[in-house]
Amino acid sequence: MADGTYTMKVNPAKKTIEMTVSGTFTPEKAQQFIDDYQSKVASINASEFVLEFDCRDLDVVTKAMIPTLENCLQLYKSSGFKKVEVGISKSAIISMQLKRLANNVGLTNFEVIQKY
Repeated sequence: MADGTYTMKVNPAKKTIEMTVSGTFTPEKAQQFIDDYQSKVASINASEFVLEFDCRDLDVVTKAMIPTLENCLQLYKSSGFKKVEVGISKSAIISMQLKRLANNVGLTNFEVIQKY
């Protein structure tokens, strides 16, 4: 499994925050991601933006990382985005994991989109 990496870009013209994650995240890398996320979101009015999350290269989430991912989804919910879109490749397992975790935290404006 590859180490976790991510990119994060605010696109004011499209009113999106475009994020890409790949590999397997350690708790330390996840915390770095959260810190970067919070500084980016602080610069916008999230209710006018769509969070576009590309997870096509994300590995299946390990049991140890589920609480961290749940905290991230809670963070997206509390940020108040207009919509949270997560793009995945053909992985039914990741799709089910993400939908279940979004449900657990009450993130209702969440959509998993198949991307190839």
